[in-house]
Amino acid sequence: MSEQPAVLTERRGGVLVITLNRPEVRNAVNAALAEGVANALDELDGDDALSVGILTGAGGFFCAGMDLGAFVKGESPWYGDRGFAGIAQRAARKPLIAAIEGFAVAGGFEVALACDLVVAAKGAKLGIPEAKRSLVAAGGALLRLPKRMPYHVVMELALTGDPMPAERFHEFGVVNRLAEPGSALDEALELAAALAKNGPLALSASKQIIQEQFDWTSEEMWDKQGAISGPVFGSEDAKEGATAFKEKRDPVWQGR
Repeated sequence: MSEQPAVLTERRGGVLVITLNRPEVRNAVNAALAEGVANALDELDGDDALSVGILTGAGGFFCAGMDLGAFVKGESPWYGDRGFAGIAQRAARKPLIAAIEGFAVAGGFEVALACDLVVAAKGAKLGIPEAKRSLVAAGGALLRLPKRMPYHVVMELALTGDPMPAERFHEFGVVNRLAEPGSALDEALELAAALAKNGPLALSASKQIIQEQFDWTSEEMWDKQGAISGPVFGSEDAKEGATAFKEKRDPVWQGR
Protein backbone atom coordinates (compact mmCIF):
# COMPACT_ATOMS: atom_id res chain seq x y z
CA MET A 1 0.00 0.00 0.00
CA SER A 2 1.54 3.29 -1.10
CA GLU A 3 2.08 6.17 1.27
CA GLN A 4 -0.11 9.23 1.08
CA PRO A 5 1.45 12.21 -0.74
CA ALA A 6 3.06 14.81 1.51
CA VAL A 7 0.87 17.48 -0.10
CA LEU A 8 -2.70 17.13 -1.37
CA THR A 9 -4.51 19.46 -3.76
CA GLU A 10 -8.23 19.85 -4.34
CA ARG A 11 -9.99 22.20 -6.73
CA ARG A 12 -13.11 23.95 -5.51
CA GLY A 13 -14.22 26.09 -8.40
CA GLY A 14 -11.56 28.72 -8.96
CA VAL A 15 -9.88 27.92 -5.64
CA LEU A 16 -7.04 25.43 -5.15
CA VAL A 17 -6.91 23.97 -1.63
CA ILE A 18 -3.36 22.85 -0.81
CA THR A 19 -3.12 20.57 2.24
CA LEU A 20 0.10 19.81 4.10
CA ASN A 21 -0.38 16.08 4.63
CA ARG A 22 2.12 14.69 7.14
CA PRO A 23 -0.08 14.64 10.26
CA GLU A 24 2.00 11.88 11.86
CA VAL A 25 4.80 14.46 12.29
CA ARG A 26 2.51 17.48 12.70
CA ASN A 27 2.98 18.38 9.00
CA ALA A 28 6.67 19.08 9.54
CA VAL A 29 8.55 20.19 6.44
CA ASN A 30 10.80 17.66 4.74
CA ALA A 31 12.01 17.50 1.13
CA ALA A 32 8.83 15.81 -0.12
CA LEU A 33 6.56 18.39 1.46
CA ALA A 34 8.64 21.28 0.11
CA GLU A 35 8.53 19.82 -3.39
CA GLY A 36 4.80 19.17 -3.10
CA VAL A 37 4.06 22.75 -2.07
CA ALA A 38 6.21 24.10 -4.90
CA ASN A 39 4.41 21.92 -7.44
CA ALA A 40 1.02 22.99 -6.09
CA LEU A 41 1.98 26.66 -6.46
CA ASP A 42 3.08 25.96 -10.03
CA GLU A 43 -0.33 24.42 -10.65
CA LEU A 44 -2.09 27.43 -9.16
CA ASP A 45 -0.18 29.98 -11.20
CA GLY A 46 -0.22 27.92 -14.37
CA ASP A 47 -3.98 27.40 -14.67
CA ASP A 48 -6.19 30.30 -15.76
CA ALA A 49 -9.19 28.53 -14.22
CA LEU A 50 -7.68 29.05 -10.76
CA SER A 51 -7.53 32.48 -9.15
CA VAL A 52 -6.91 31.86 -5.40
CA GLY A 53 -5.04 29.31 -3.33
CA ILE A 54 -5.62 28.15 0.25
CA LEU A 55 -2.87 26.50 2.29
CA THR A 56 -3.97 24.36 5.22
CA GLY A 57 -2.83 21.35 7.23
CA ALA A 58 -4.15 17.84 7.87
CA GLY A 59 -4.78 16.42 11.33
CA GLY A 60 -6.18 19.47 13.08
CA PHE A 61 -3.03 21.60 12.97
CA PHE A 62 -1.17 23.68 10.39
CA CYS A 63 2.56 22.95 10.59
CA ALA A 64 5.25 22.42 13.22
CA GLY A 65 8.03 23.75 10.99
CA MET A 66 11.15 21.99 9.79
CA ASP A 67 11.30 18.23 10.24
CA LEU A 68 14.29 18.11 12.60
CA GLY A 69 14.76 14.38 12.14
CA ALA A 70 15.02 14.78 8.38
CA PHE A 71 17.28 17.81 8.87
CA VAL A 72 19.72 15.84 11.04
CA LYS A 73 19.83 13.14 8.33
CA GLY A 74 20.87 15.78 5.79
CA GLU A 75 17.53 16.18 4.05
CA SER A 76 16.81 19.70 2.79
CA PRO A 77 13.45 21.43 3.43
CA TRP A 78 14.32 24.01 0.74
CA TYR A 79 13.15 23.62 -2.86
CA GLY A 80 14.68 25.47 -5.80
CA ASP A 81 14.23 29.23 -5.92
CA ARG A 82 11.06 28.96 -3.85
CA GLY A 83 13.13 28.37 -0.73
CA PHE A 84 12.00 26.88 2.57
CA ALA A 85 8.92 24.64 2.29
CA GLY A 86 8.69 25.44 -1.41
CA ILE A 87 7.13 28.83 -0.65
CA ALA A 88 9.12 31.11 1.70
CA GLN A 89 11.23 32.95 -0.87
CA ARG A 90 8.87 32.82 -3.85
CA ALA A 91 5.22 32.10 -3.25
CA ALA A 92 2.46 32.22 -5.85
CA ARG A 93 1.73 35.05 -8.26
CA LYS A 94 -1.94 34.66 -7.31
CA PRO A 95 -3.37 35.37 -3.83
CA LEU A 96 -2.78 32.78 -1.10
CA ILE A 97 -4.74 32.31 2.12
CA ALA A 98 -3.38 30.37 5.10
CA ALA A 99 -6.03 28.46 7.08
CA ILE A 100 -4.60 27.62 10.50
CA GLU A 101 -5.90 25.14 13.06
CA GLY A 102 -4.11 24.15 16.26
CA PHE A 103 -0.74 25.74 15.75
CA ALA A 104 1.64 27.22 13.19
CA VAL A 105 5.06 27.44 14.77
CA ALA A 106 8.66 27.87 13.64
CA GLY A 107 8.85 27.23 9.91
CA GLY A 108 5.13 26.50 9.96
CA PHE A 109 4.43 30.07 10.94
CA GLU A 110 6.84 31.20 8.24
CA VAL A 111 4.84 29.23 5.67
CA ALA A 112 1.72 31.09 6.80
CA LEU A 113 3.55 34.43 6.65
CA ALA A 114 4.42 33.72 3.01
CA CYS A 115 0.69 33.79 2.30
CA ASP A 116 -1.21 37.02 1.65
CA LEU A 117 -4.12 36.51 4.04
CA VAL A 118 -4.35 34.49 7.25
CA VAL A 119 -7.39 32.84 8.81
CA ALA A 120 -6.75 31.20 12.18
CA ALA A 121 -8.87 29.26 14.62
CA LYS A 122 -9.37 30.88 17.98
CA GLY A 123 -6.80 29.62 20.46
CA ALA A 124 -4.35 28.48 17.78
CA LYS A 125 -0.74 29.04 18.82
CA LEU A 126 1.59 30.96 16.52
CA GLY A 127 5.26 31.65 17.12
CA ILE A 128 8.93 31.26 16.23
CA PRO A 129 10.59 29.04 18.87
CA GLU A 130 13.80 28.45 16.90
CA ALA A 131 16.03 30.11 19.52
CA LYS A 132 15.05 27.37 21.99
CA ARG A 133 16.92 24.91 19.72
CA SER A 134 19.81 27.26 18.89
CA LEU A 135 18.33 27.85 15.46
CA VAL A 136 17.24 31.04 13.70
CA ALA A 137 13.85 31.76 12.11
CA ALA A 138 15.48 32.19 8.71
CA GLY A 139 12.45 31.17 6.65
CA GLY A 140 11.08 34.69 6.50
CA ALA A 141 9.68 35.48 9.95
CA LEU A 142 12.49 37.83 10.97
CA LEU A 143 12.19 39.64 7.64
CA ARG A 144 8.41 39.85 7.38
CA LEU A 145 7.19 40.31 10.94
CA PRO A 146 9.00 43.64 11.63
CA LYS A 147 7.05 45.11 8.70
CA ARG A 148 3.75 43.89 10.11
CA MET A 149 4.07 44.13 13.91
CA PRO A 150 5.66 46.45 16.50
CA TYR A 151 9.42 46.08 16.94
CA HIS A 152 9.39 45.07 20.60
CA VAL A 153 6.67 42.45 20.12
CA VAL A 154 8.67 40.84 17.31
CA MET A 155 11.77 40.90 19.51
CA GLU A 156 9.89 39.14 22.30
CA LEU A 157 8.66 36.46 19.91
CA ALA A 158 12.13 35.89 18.45
CA LEU A 159 14.18 36.05 21.64
CA THR A 160 11.89 34.16 24.03
CA GLY A 161 10.65 31.69 21.44
CA ASP A 162 7.29 31.65 23.23
CA PRO A 163 4.14 31.48 21.09
CA MET A 164 1.12 33.76 21.29
CA PRO A 165 -2.54 32.92 20.60
CA ALA A 166 -4.12 33.77 17.26
CA GLU A 167 -6.26 36.40 18.97
CA ARG A 168 -3.14 38.41 19.80
CA PHE A 169 -1.93 38.29 16.21
CA HIS A 170 -5.40 39.34 15.10
CA GLU A 171 -5.03 42.47 17.24
CA PHE A 172 -1.85 43.34 15.33
CA GLY A 173 -3.45 42.64 11.96
CA VAL A 174 -1.26 39.63 11.11
CA VAL A 175 -4.34 37.39 11.27
CA ASN A 176 -7.16 38.67 9.06
CA ARG A 177 -10.00 36.58 10.42
CA LEU A 178 -10.59 34.43 13.48
CA ALA A 179 -12.64 31.26 13.15
CA GLU A 180 -14.17 28.85 15.60
CA PRO A 181 -11.93 25.82 16.16
CA GLY A 182 -12.42 23.34 13.35
CA SER A 183 -13.76 25.90 10.88
CA ALA A 184 -10.65 27.77 9.70
CA LEU A 185 -10.80 26.15 6.27
CA ASP A 186 -14.49 26.98 5.87
CA GLU A 187 -13.77 30.59 6.79
CA ALA A 188 -10.86 30.66 4.35
CA LEU A 189 -13.06 29.23 1.59
CA GLU A 190 -15.58 31.99 2.24
CA LEU A 191 -12.84 34.59 1.98
CA ALA A 192 -11.44 32.92 -1.15
CA ALA A 193 -14.87 32.99 -2.77
CA ALA A 194 -15.02 36.74 -2.26
CA LEU A 195 -11.60 37.14 -3.91
CA ALA A 196 -12.45 34.77 -6.77
CA LYS A 197 -15.35 37.00 -7.84
CA ASN A 198 -12.85 39.70 -8.78
CA GLY A 199 -10.77 40.05 -11.92
CA PRO A 200 -7.81 37.63 -11.82
CA LEU A 201 -5.47 40.09 -13.55
CA ALA A 202 -6.37 42.76 -11.01
CA LEU A 203 -5.76 40.37 -8.12
CA SER A 204 -2.28 39.42 -9.29
CA ALA A 205 -1.29 43.00 -10.16
CA SER A 206 -2.55 44.37 -6.84
CA LYS A 207 -0.62 41.69 -4.95
CA GLN A 208 2.55 42.45 -6.89
CA ILE A 209 2.34 46.19 -6.28
CA ILE A 210 1.73 45.79 -2.56
CA GLN A 211 4.63 43.35 -2.20
CA GLU A 212 7.16 45.28 -4.27
CA GLN A 213 6.44 48.88 -3.30
CA PHE A 214 8.54 48.73 -0.13
CA ASP A 215 11.68 48.99 -2.26
CA TRP A 216 10.45 51.81 -4.52
CA THR A 217 11.70 55.37 -4.12
CA SER A 218 9.24 58.26 -4.28
CA GLU A 219 10.69 59.18 -7.69
CA GLU A 220 10.08 55.78 -9.25
CA MET A 221 6.98 54.44 -7.51
CA TRP A 222 4.40 55.82 -9.96
CA ASP A 223 6.29 54.54 -12.99
CA LYS A 224 6.76 51.10 -11.44
CA GLN A 225 3.11 50.93 -10.42
CA GLY A 226 2.08 51.98 -13.91
CA ALA A 227 4.18 49.27 -15.51
CA ILE A 228 2.27 46.66 -13.51
CA SER A 229 -1.22 48.19 -13.57
CA GLY A 230 -1.18 49.52 -17.13
CA PRO A 231 -1.70 46.18 -18.86
CA VAL A 232 -4.63 45.46 -16.54
CA PHE A 233 -6.39 48.70 -17.53
CA GLY A 234 -5.88 47.78 -21.18
CA SER A 235 -7.12 44.21 -20.81
CA GLU A 236 -10.29 42.58 -22.10
CA ASP A 237 -11.23 41.87 -18.49
CA ALA A 238 -11.17 45.59 -17.65
CA LYS A 239 -13.60 46.27 -20.49
CA GLU A 240 -15.75 43.36 -19.37
CA GLY A 241 -15.78 44.64 -15.78
CA ALA A 242 -16.94 48.08 -16.84
CA THR A 243 -19.54 46.66 -19.24
CA ALA A 244 -20.91 44.24 -16.67
CA PHE A 245 -21.23 47.05 -14.13
CA LYS A 246 -23.14 49.16 -16.64
CA GLU A 247 -25.37 46.24 -17.62
CA LYS A 248 -25.92 45.27 -13.97
CA ARG A 249 -24.71 41.68 -14.36
CA ASP A 250 -21.87 39.55 -13.07
CA PRO A 251 -18.68 39.82 -15.13
CA VAL A 252 -17.28 36.85 -17.01
CA TRP A 253 -13.50 36.95 -16.65
CA GLN A 254 -11.16 35.62 -19.32
CA GLY A 255 -7.86 36.35 -17.62
CA ARG A 256 -6.71 38.49 -20.53
